[in-house]
Amino acid sequence: MTRTPETPLPSPKECRRLREAQSLSQADVAAALGVTRATVRSWENGRTTPRGTNRDAYVRLLAGAEEVTPHQENPAPALVGAATGPVQASPDRAEPAPEPPSETPSASELAPEPDPELGPDPARGPELSPEAEPEPLSPSLTPDQAFDALYAFCAPALVRQTYLLTGRRELARESVECAFQLAWHRWPEVAMDRDPAGWVRATAHEFALSPWHRLRPRHRNPEPPPAAPADRALLDVLLQLPPVYRRTLLLYDGVGLDLPETAAETEASTPAAANRLLHAREAVATRLPELAEPKELHRRLAEVASAERLHAAKPTTVRWGGEQRARHWTRAAIAFTVVLIGATTLTLRTAPDHYEPPLAPGATVHGVPPRVAPGPLSAEELALRAKLKGETVSGPERLVPEAG
Repeated sequence: MTRTPETPLPSPKECRRLREAQSLSQADVAAALGVTRATVRSWENGRTTPRGTNRDAYVRLLAGAEEVTPHQENPAPALVGAATGPVQASPDRAEPAPEPPSETPSASELAPEPDPELGPDPARGPELSPEAEPEPLSPSLTPDQAFDALYAFCAPALVRQTYLLTGRRELARESVECAFQLAWHRWPEVAMDRDPAGWVRATAHEFALSPWHRLRPRHRNPEPPPAAPADRALLDVLLQLPPVYRRTLLLYDGVGLDLPETAAETEASTPAAANRLLHAREAVATRLPELAEPKELHRRLAEVASAERLHAAKPTTVRWGGEQRARHWTRAAIAFTVVLIGATTLTLRTAPDHYEPPLAPGATVHGVPPRVAPGPLSAEELALRAKLKGETVSGPERLVPEAG
């Protein structure tokens, strides 16, 4: 069977230029193709490429040759398509067509319906993830400026996400700071990553959910819960979920990641992530029936996170802290190396320089009479001993021959 060649696709940068030349937004392209805006963003960033009918329709739309058919002609669910970057659930998140029931939950069972009220609202406070897409960083930016731009874009929302994961304000701020400090320490690697924000988010979530925090004295006592009873009830339900279920629910229904990206970030397969999401939603709906709808759950997650006035530290403070931590670790490594070298030198100086065979164990010798103690002296021996004692100390007198 001969495989049909794929339609030539311009470069990601050229795709974006063609879209902007026609005065089309990413939301317009997503609505025309029946995919999510995150998928279009992923195509323009070069992370993924469209395939099949999506590829042909995308090329025709960029070329402006004809009108693209609506989503009904392309029923492929967008949430189980190519992995995309972090976006916020919004009206641009299109709904896939229903699929036959199967053992693995379909995307139509998981995706929330579009809600025009999920956009940014100044009265409600910031969302879990920023709505606006960050502009590409200029190549002329210095590493400090690029890091500060990434921090200013991601840190505020990331602190609120981490608070929903842990229920602890100080731990949320500490997790985000440690994640960005590690990012600054590995900045060449992070700067070249396809999704620096996702790299930092995954690091912060993993640090926040580490079980070793239970051993820290200040984390043994619970922090004050939210003031509003509804917020307190939702946070209590979230904290009762297993950590991996809580993280999956937050990434999909709170941050707005697609199902494949949620599975990749939680290091699980897509069916496993779907099952975790369904179980987490079921647990929340059991305790709070009014949050059975995904769009309502997303709205309440954003409200609970926004109610807490969590402020991240300044980027300069984070960079300085990361550099100080790197210096401390460097000095500790140097000190350990010096101690190791000293111990090795002392061992070489004091260790024996030649082989000394071990002494053989003793063996029993047969045929030798045992040693016995002397018995009582006879009369002659007693007389001799008395005679010797009576002579001078210098010894017996010398025998001198007499003249004849």
